[in-house]
Amino acid sequence: MKDSFAQDVLNGLTAKNKYVSSKYFYDDNGSRIFQEIMNMPEYYPTDAEFEILSMQSKQIFEALQFSGPFNIVELGAGDGFKTYKLLEYLVNNAIDFHYIPIDISREAVDILTRNLKDRLPTLKIHPKVGDYFEILKDNKVSDYPSLLLFLGGNIGNYSEEKAKELLDLFNDNMKLGDKLLIGVDLKKNPIIIHNAYYDRHGITKRFNLNLLIRINRELDADFKIDDFDFYCHYNPISGDVKSYIVSLRKQTVEIKALKKVFEFDYNELIWTELSKKYSLTEIEKLADNSNFEVNTNFLDCKHYFTDSLWEK
Repeated sequence: MKDSFAQDVLNGLTAKNKYVSSKYFYDDNGSRIFQEIMNMPEYYPTDAEFEILSMQSKQIFEALQFSGPFNIVELGAGDGFKTYKLLEYLVNNAIDFHYIPIDISREAVDILTRNLKDRLPTLKIHPKVGDYFEILKDNKVSDYPSLLLFLGGNIGNYSEEKAKELLDLFNDNMKLGDKLLIGVDLKKNPIIIHNAYYDRHGITKRFNLNLLIRINRELDADFKIDDFDFYCHYNPISGDVKSYIVSLRKQTVEIKALKKVFEFDYNELIWTELSKKYSLTEIEKLADNSNFEVNTNFLDCKHYFTDSLWEK
């Protein structure tokens, strides 16, 4: 993992327009900061998706139309806060299933497992730590049908091309009749989206700057964190939120693990994240392009967000 991190940082910081992949946000500290983001009143996706999974668990289960035991494979499970309501409904109704949460953060998986064992002692849980691209391969040989969960609007972090690659990978590792419940943030009033991502509390800024702290720690670099700031921008036509780290002065940074010094110009940007918002029509197109069929769009009451159920 460290070697790929080093290589990706090298590729990103030597590019004409510098970038660092958002997948590196989620070290243990980054995961903790993201919990803070999800607790902000302005950050609507958490509440919207929680409402869907709390109020519509029965409808989601009925739409699966699984006749016997099945797997729930959650990709990027985090703290499992939202998923808990779905799991609780299934356990309380004596529905036979196995829950397989996957996350890259060992700390997140350990906390999730401990909490779920306390709150749902009869839950059959099989946690996995690592890259879900690798772990997902086991799904295809399972005797049970599977529901893959890809929640939280994470599909929005991928460009159109990369989203198709990811969804093709999901499809390739699913059996005919398996389902995918995918969280998708919807286009809405641009002010609501702006306030969620350019937050006045400065938590999203800390989340982004933690990337530099991680590079300092893991790759023996000397980023001076106070010499960088955070900016993001929402384009309501394309649906793209783009986040950046901004160099506040002309400076050099040495990354010893890469044996290289990087130059940053005054106000130079490092692109860190894309967070795309979709219309329902665009969701249909996304599914169709990846050989899925949309079964049902489960919406929150404000129509800010959908958990969209797709079938292979």
